[in-house]
Amino acid sequence: MRIAVLSFAHVHAATYLTLLRERDDVELVGADPDAPPGDPDRGALLAERLGVAYVDSWDEVFARPLDAVIVTSENARHRELVERAATAGASVLCEKPLATTEADARAILDACARAGVGLMTAYPVRFAAAFGALHRAVQDGSLGRLISVNGTNNGWNPARSQPWFGDRELAGGGAVMDHTVHIADLMDLLLDGEQAAEVYAQANSVLDADLGLDVETAGLVTIRYPSGAVAAVDCSWSQPRDHPTWGGLTLTCVGERAIVEFDAFPRLLGGHDGVTGRARWEPGGDDLDTAMLDAFLDAARTGRRPSPDGEAGLRSLRIVLAAYESLRTGQPVALPAPRAVATP
Repeated sequence: MRIAVLSFAHVHAATYLTLLRERDDVELVGADPDAPPGDPDRGALLAERLGVAYVDSWDEVFARPLDAVIVTSENARHRELVERAATAGASVLCEKPLATTEADARAILDACARAGVGLMTAYPVRFAAAFGALHRAVQDGSLGRLISVNGTNNGWNPARSQPWFGDRELAGGGAVMDHTVHIADLMDLLLDGEQAAEVYAQANSVLDADLGLDVETAGLVTIRYPSGAVAAVDCSWSQPRDHPTWGGLTLTCVGERAIVEFDAFPRLLGGHDGVTGRARWEPGGDDLDTAMLDAFLDAARTGRRPSPDGEAGLRSLRIVLAAYESLRTGQPVALPAPRAVATP
């Protein structure tokens, strides 16, 4: 398969490039023409370090026949790249959030539907085996009706390594935009696509105030669903710079019959590293990025509809946009009934 990674702006781009580079069934090329000159973690310098073929412009990459693309640009630039990919007939894996506005997200879905290409949103936690067991427990009634979920998705402040995360225009917001969507997507699957009814949010920029960002660095978001389920999300960039891991994601699910705790990144080894003088942590469990890429490539190869698809990305984005409206007004925000979206 001929695959292009479009932009290296996102912190996950290097991971995808590395994983795809190792596959025998992939012919890989990267393009990052918007990279800051001389940035060792962007553009031609990153491609050279990773041993990945590279072209200098979007026109060059789209002049090639492509089977699939992965969009890892700044959030606000997803739409233009997805639209070009769809026009080229390539299946699309788009980093989360799908877009920074509902209008752009709908344009992305419409472009892929018109072109008849698959659109997948990058939500790798769906592919954790433990989450699959949790999902089955909800589906088969073992947990009973889902009453509440307490979710955390915390991490380092990505603006320290990629400054655009702190730019409201390019990122669409800060920690609320960056981290709420993952748990909103897991709720989407647990509740079988049920649309959120109301969202309330609180946020501040106390954490990493020294960076002078114009986005929030900590947030709490409460989501209410028509079924009565309530999710509370800590989406803060609250891991300190010297923490041994980037962060983590957990869910505590309260059902009528049981309480289940889920950790997406369980520890395999924890302790103190005498060489570095720091805590040491080795991850265990599934390689979620590999599992997600496998699912995407299989869908692109077979023509099957990918999951999570673009509509799932739109549903989680609507929750985040409502959270920002709640931050603006200081009040809970009721979500309107969803409009129909074209599907390929």
